[in-house]
Amino acid sequence: MQQFIDSYNFAGKKAIVRVDFNVPLNENFEITDDTRIRAAIPTLKKVLAGGGSLIIMSHLGRPKGVDAKFSLKHIVAHVSECLGVPVKFVADCQKAQAEVAELKPGEALLLENLRYYAEEEGKPRGLAADATDEEKKAAKAAVKESQKEFVKTLASYADCYINDAFGTAHRAHASTALIAKYFPEDKMFGYLMEGEIKAIDNVLKNAQHPFTAIIGGSKVSSKLAVLVNMLDKVDNLIIGGGMGYTFIKAQGGQIGTSLHEDDLMPQALEILAQAK
Repeated sequence: MQQFIDSYNFAGKKAIVRVDFNVPLNENFEITDDTRIRAAIPTLKKVLAGGGSLIIMSHLGRPKGVDAKFSLKHIVAHVSECLGVPVKFVADCQKAQAEVAELKPGEALLLENLRYYAEEEGKPRGLAADATDEEKKAAKAAVKESQKEFVKTLASYADCYINDAFGTAHRAHASTALIAKYFPEDKMFGYLMEGEIKAIDNVLKNAQHPFTAIIGGSKVSSKLAVLVNMLDKVDNLIIGGGMGYTFIKAQGGQIGTSLHEDDLMPQALEILAQAK
């Protein structure tokens, strides 16, 4: 059953909320743009106002393991200020059982960076540059297996799940796609996600033609479904960002050392053929 944040009863419940607090920090670990934090505040306040308690989870940067410069502890004070309640911090997203048990209605805690664990993205780390295909396959299988426990632990903290991380929603990560399966009746979008989805839906259904869409980002792999889905809805599709290089190289272009995905070149050519 589809739940909506406006009508859901949070009284006495613990809500685990996936937000996108991947904010830029300067060399003194000060936030230089807090737009993403402010965007999630209405959702977080809704839970607290409804008598619930908050477990907030996010990633920050692209660490390949525990790295102090990517710690979410740097943003706790500012999140507390924006939310209007003191936010507790747990230094390991997989070891928050005691802190969660003590959480009372109206209280909030922030879990440490999800991406300290390879299980969040479900990709193996530390593979040798000359690893064989067999070794890569075994490492991937191992991380997919340990990912199940990772997700199970996150889900065990809460009674309901809210996804309000629009910037990472297209990725099948542990804290976005996989955790949702643990909450068949008690999952919903936050206000930010809800608003973005309604806006996209409105544009796709009621767009004035000619209609041009611009899609960017670093990887084709994370946008494949979006690209294919857009082809019969738009008049022009402009591909920018890092993903553009995969399309250029697929057509025989020179891209130097630019970011690209060799294994996605066949799909890039298929999309170009369909677009014609």
